Amino acid sequence: MTEHHELKQTEVKYGADRPKAANPVKIEDLTLRDGHQSLFATRGRTEDMIPVAEMIDDIGFWAVEVWGGATFDTMHRFLNEDPWERLRTLKRYIKKTPFSMLLRGQNLVGYRNYPDDVARAFVDRTAENGMDIFRTFDALNDFRNFETVVEVIKKCGKHFQGCVCYSMTEPRMGGEVYDIDYYLNKARELEEMGADTICVKDMAGLLSPYDAFELIKALKENVKAPIHLHSHFTSGMAPLTHLKAIEAGVDIIDTCMTPYAYRTSHPAIEPMVMSLLGTNRDTGFDIRALAAINEKLERDILPKYRYLLDDSKVSVIDINVLLHQTPGGMLSNLVNQLREMDALDRIDEVYKMLPKVRKDLGQVPLVTPTSQIVGIQTVNNVLFDDENESYKMITSQVKDLCYGLYGKTPAGVNPEVQKKALKGYPRGEQPIECRPAEILEPELEAAKEAVRDITTDIDDVLIYALYPVTGKKFLKYKYGLETPPDSLKPRTLEEAKKEEDLIRKVRTGELKDVLEKAEKKGQAPEGDNVRKFNVFVDGEEFEVAVEDTGMPFVTAAPQPAAAAPAGPRRAGGQAAPAARPAPSSQKSEAAGQKAEAPDKKAAPSVEGHPIKAPMPGTVIRYEKKEGDSVAEGDTVVILEAMKMENSLTTPVAGTVKAIGFSEGDSVAKNDVLCVIA
Repeated sequence: MTEHHELKQTEVKYGADRPKAANPVKIEDLTLRDGHQSLFATRGRTEDMIPVAEMIDDIGFWAVEVWGGATFDTMHRFLNEDPWERLRTLKRYIKKTPFSMLLRGQNLVGYRNYPDDVARAFVDRTAENGMDIFRTFDALNDFRNFETVVEVIKKCGKHFQGCVCYSMTEPRMGGEVYDIDYYLNKARELEEMGADTICVKDMAGLLSPYDAFELIKALKENVKAPIHLHSHFTSGMAPLTHLKAIEAGVDIIDTCMTPYAYRTSHPAIEPMVMSLLGTNRDTGFDIRALAAINEKLERDILPKYRYLLDDSKVSVIDINVLLHQTPGGMLSNLVNQLREMDALDRIDEVYKMLPKVRKDLGQVPLVTPTSQIVGIQTVNNVLFDDENESYKMITSQVKDLCYGLYGKTPAGVNPEVQKKALKGYPRGEQPIECRPAEILEPELEAAKEAVRDITTDIDDVLIYALYPVTGKKFLKYKYGLETPPDSLKPRTLEEAKKEEDLIRKVRTGELKDVLEKAEKKGQAPEGDNVRKFNVFVDGEEFEVAVEDTGMPFVTAAPQPAAAAPAGPRRAGGQAAPAARPAPSSQKSEAAGQKAEAPDKKAAPSVEGHPIKAPMPGTVIRYEKKEGDSVAEGDTVVILEAMKMENSLTTPVAGTVKAIGFSEGDSVAKNDVLCVIA
């Protein structure tokens, strides 16, 4: 046996009263952040974390991840929750275990590099609100994007964990760009920056067990900081990778509680605790205490979110991730965008095109935001390119990447793509070489001015600074200036159980008589305390009305089966059960896609050339107003789709005769955004 498998000559116990191991592996729990982000689109609510918070605090984790990543975006946009309040609330329940967050370097918790004044204020307020460990990464592994945030992290006396994003260009580590020397050099850079710990961030589960052994062993021999391994389960290798990393001497690993583990999430904690029991890497955790947490999550919490789980596959692993290297969140983005555009049948073309686009853009690691940048550009290429022209619709973020606004790519950008992307680029057609934030103008004071009629609280100002459109809408909800829609309200356990019961009854035919009666009008209850859901069962869509007084479900007439493609598909072609808040035009949102129904407005009734939305999205802004003259090729409107901005240009010269929507409006594919005449 190796040193790390050495059994102690003592009685092996399940509880925490067993003798302490010589070198226990430390564990960070990701259940309250990356777990629900990976499995159900970051929809976990604070109220559903409180029941297990104190139990988690008692386990003895090295840290618990509670914030960062997509939580800041999703909370204010889809849950009507204040992200800052989650930190303060959980801190009242978790008092012994340090808090950890995922910080995207100069991207903070957004999708672009923010100026230094916003970055400094954000990190300072995050520390003040209770954060202890800042797990910091950059999508390009360009650590110049760490300089500003690390300065503030250190000034606040907090823990700086520097990440190296793990990526490959070959089936195993090595080949172009990503060999062992690449990772060792990056780790040395982080140590020179003062990293308290160094994390290998394997966001797609690509790290194989034997590569992990070699990598961790080399890191332990070449840097002094403790080494932390973060590996998603997606490919199925992560538990094996963890064990080999432990043999190589890794200091800390990441896991989730079993109900929030596996699939595109992380390995479960409980099998690891049992595997190490009695060895000199024994965690010391009480397996019975972990079982109690699992029971509460499984019984009282997870049923509320079951409708968001992807039920399209029987297997809990996706071996294809080793071929296309697409992380789970990115994959759900691609699938949902294609589904919204009635082009899901072209997903194989997207997978085939993705490696080419990634290579064109400098072999960037596929992690937020570069995963979205590469993914959405790939979709655009598949859907809009033709035999005469490639990269016909280039997103604003790809242009920014080619300019250097995200940093230096690991390999060079394709010169032809770069030249095309930067043609007419507002900042200039020659890419920059400096630290990106050096050319960004301060934004904090402008953000304060923009919301001064709503709030002067600095935390609120930062919500707006990071997310101007959705952030301002949330602040209006928060301060009672607008009423949030029902779709933002939390689901109750009772509602979730009724939905599951309804699906069961529909499948068994118990509701046949009710469905026949429901074809008559007026069957569904109405009123302020009624909530409606759309449920897809075996290819049919049912509108379900729930009255909060305790009355049972009433179902409206079944919709045609053709309405069902928004629901996930089973392997056999049948639609899996799904339920989501009404109205029926809404789509289930994964990893950031807009969930609101499009804003129904009459199309401009004037003669001329219509500029239509090529995909569902949100109007960010109009670059032209009614009456403006435009030349062929001018950008007239910026449309956000799947977190990426698309500049829509006019193919004809003329005058803007009519504008169909306003800033912040949601639009459907083919909606007329404006008319040029």
